[in-house]
Amino acid sequence: MYTYSAPAKVILFGEHAVVYGEPAIAAPFAALQAQVTATPAPHGSGLSIIGAANGVTLHVLPANDTPDNALIYAAQLVLKALDKAPPDLTLELRSNIPIGGGFGSGAAVSVALMRALSAALGMPLSGEALNSLVYKVEQLHHGTPSGIDNTVIVYEQPVYFVRGKAPETFRVGMPLTFVVADTGVSVSTRETVGDVRRLYERDQAHYGGIISEIGALVRRARSMIEASDAYEALGELMDVNHDLLRALTVSSAQLDHLCAVARESGAYGAKLSGGGRGGCLIALVEPDLAPSVSAALRKAGAAQTWLMRLE
Repeated sequence: MYTYSAPAKVILFGEHAVVYGEPAIAAPFAALQAQVTATPAPHGSGLSIIGAANGVTLHVLPANDTPDNALIYAAQLVLKALDKAPPDLTLELRSNIPIGGGFGSGAAVSVALMRALSAALGMPLSGEALNSLVYKVEQLHHGTPSGIDNTVIVYEQPVYFVRGKAPETFRVGMPLTFVVADTGVSVSTRETVGDVRRLYERDQAHYGGIISEIGALVRRARSMIEASDAYEALGELMDVNHDLLRALTVSSAQLDHLCAVARESGAYGAKLSGGGRGGCLIALVEPDLAPSVSAALRKAGAAQTWLMRLE
């Protein structure tokens, strides 16, 4: 029996702009996890996956050219990469990561599944190989993903990410406490990324300018995170980042309201995180204010809240 897990992720700064080559900052979120257990199955039973969202047991056949299920596709990619036939094995999936919540649920499930399957085959994938395969599944999920979700989740450390370049880890000069809140609204990242793409293609001067502003903001945010005392300034940058994402049409009335509630409750700043129009938001807080900010967000309609500490 082999059991492997993978964390969720939270984007701190730079979502959407990262698709266009601007930097983004993201961190793993260990409070939420996907887990896959590989267990030997009776001879001749083949490879199956249980625990999918619809409760149906999935049977993995050799790879085909038209994948229509991300879990099956993830398993097929591993088999192809390792040049193995489907083994007699059951992969059992468990996850407490909200789907469509901006937490990288799809990437986390793929990482856990690929780790468990490759280990069961006696050929554990390296980080680089795993990251490359998970990105292919992300393309099935999202169309033109930046690659930030799979990178943060595979390597399980905060990164400064620019598409097409090796991710950079960086020093956190001061412990940072965030309240993470789920709106309870599930939204397709493929949809929001596609909508921003259409806006950008319609008016590159205007929307390209917004995207460039986000990139410049991310570079400033990295410097502040590396500094020893920049809470208020970092919170202000979060507010600006949220406003720029609103200008890209990926916020919502609920996200705007919850961010305002977080600020009114004492947060230094707050912004949506991920694809937007639902999903999650993050608020930078003093540790002793985290319980009251969390309670205010839940009272205002957040489905769930968690704490995340970056240090």
